[in-house]
Amino acid sequence: MRISIRGKLLLASACILFGSALSAQQSPKPAATSSQVSTDLGVTFSLERSQVVPIVCCFWFKGGGADAAVTFWKGLGIAGTVTGDHKSNAEPGADINKIGYMAGPRYTLNLWAGKAAPPDPRRLQFFAQGLFGDSHGFNSVFPASGGATSSANSFAIQTGGGFNYYFTQHWGLRLVEADYVRTAFPNVGKNIQNDLRLSFGAAYHFQAAPPLPALTLACSVNPTSVFPGDPVTVTATAGNLLQKLNAIYSWSGTGVSGSGTTATVATASLTPGTYPVNASVKEGKPGKEGLLPGQTAACSGSFTVKAYEPPTISCTANPGTIKPGDAANITAVGVSPQNRPLTYSYTASAGTITGTGTTAEYSSAGALTGVVGITCNVSDDKGHTESSSTNLTITAPYVPPAPKTQALCSINFSTDTKRPTRVDNEAKACLDQVALDLKQQADAKAVIVADSNAKEKDTEAKEQKRAARNKHVKVEDFAAQRAVNAKDYLVTDQGIDASRISVMTGTGDNQSAQDYLVPAGANFSSDVQSGTAVDETAVKPKPRELPPMRQGKK
Repeated sequence: MRISIRGKLLLASACILFGSALSAQQSPKPAATSSQVSTDLGVTFSLERSQVVPIVCCFWFKGGGADAAVTFWKGLGIAGTVTGDHKSNAEPGADINKIGYMAGPRYTLNLWAGKAAPPDPRRLQFFAQGLFGDSHGFNSVFPASGGATSSANSFAIQTGGGFNYYFTQHWGLRLVEADYVRTAFPNVGKNIQNDLRLSFGAAYHFQAAPPLPALTLACSVNPTSVFPGDPVTVTATAGNLLQKLNAIYSWSGTGVSGSGTTATVATASLTPGTYPVNASVKEGKPGKEGLLPGQTAACSGSFTVKAYEPPTISCTANPGTIKPGDAANITAVGVSPQNRPLTYSYTASAGTITGTGTTAEYSSAGALTGVVGITCNVSDDKGHTESSSTNLTITAPYVPPAPKTQALCSINFSTDTKRPTRVDNEAKACLDQVALDLKQQADAKAVIVADSNAKEKDTEAKEQKRAARNKHVKVEDFAAQRAVNAKDYLVTDQGIDASRISVMTGTGDNQSAQDYLVPAGANFSSDVQSGTAVDETAVKPKPRELPPMRQGKK
């Protein structure tokens, strides 16, 4: 038997199609999707009725075939067939044998037995196809060919469709397949044969396993922002791991330690900044993890180490004003934002302060009066320091004002022209008030300053001249006499100690006496313009009684 070159090419194509379909199948799964590659194989017995054009005779071929269809996308695919047919005594003593090799597109539709696809694998499969290729006849000729020939080749077309019923995941029956087959072997007439081919047999289904999803790994850092020493946990979550394979995790990064799905980070020695954390996973058979494509995955994350914040402090003094030698309480309120341990200290610009906790005691001993600055200091265990200041005031001790001489009432001696030095009732009223003040202030003293007018001073001057010539002439000092008489009333009538009363003469030009009260500690000489002290050994008080009236005078 000889096969044409075109026939050989079609046969090779069919073999390649079958081999590709078989090699593409991995662990067939019934859950087919529209994007999965599947292959259907069929082995059939066929009956083919051949009609020669022009119609000169009709006869049936008996034979069989094999076909393979690969579905690529949404039911669309390509199919290839190899058929062989035989007819005995097509003409007296003549047999006809032919082999066909064809390929072309095929559309496949699965009609599932249930409402959905597997787990129920039963389904009715419909397919429609359009094939073309080569048909080779040999050993005899078609009827009415006009002569015998040993072999012939013809371009062939086969269109039609059929039904497969799969009762398991792989196995089924070719219930029926009906195709129109057209060939062009030489014969008398138009060299055309129109055939109807009916086939049935067995079917086998391959479903390409869906590609395994790629291994993934996601990193989660908690928390993402910490202070030095705070714990950080990193978790790696792998996706699409196969349970039957071994998985190995590895970690890298500053301070990172871990071997499984979680790792920890030691942050105590880390300086402030951002730090990456990297993780990877490998899966595979023990000892062979990560050798195949898709068996490794990696992820990364990061965390931030923040600098410790310095503490804050406030400082108060109670009381805020003290006297020399007194003490005050100093209170410091320190706050660490990260609750670090705190240490306190205190300083003062004057005096002494003691304490190491939140309170201290200030002593003003040895400090001058005025404002004293107090400083409260706080530090944490990370070397941060902060200060706050307050003031207190040391006041000078109270010194009462120096007592001053007080001017009291004054006595007018001009009303009694005959006895201008006599203490009359009006003068007594004034001196009674002076006595009362002296009695109320037992440590006070009184000063009486008396004056004389110009006429009296002139009389005194004349008498002094006469006394210079005659020692028996007595000179009267009107101002001194008035002061002595007033004192005498205070001593004699009011019982005032004479040592508490001083008498003086002034420089005024009048007939009066001014009374002064000198409290203890007061200085009369600095408070009042000084006069002249009266010599009480020379000037004696005169009695207050009136002298008897002379005869003949009223």
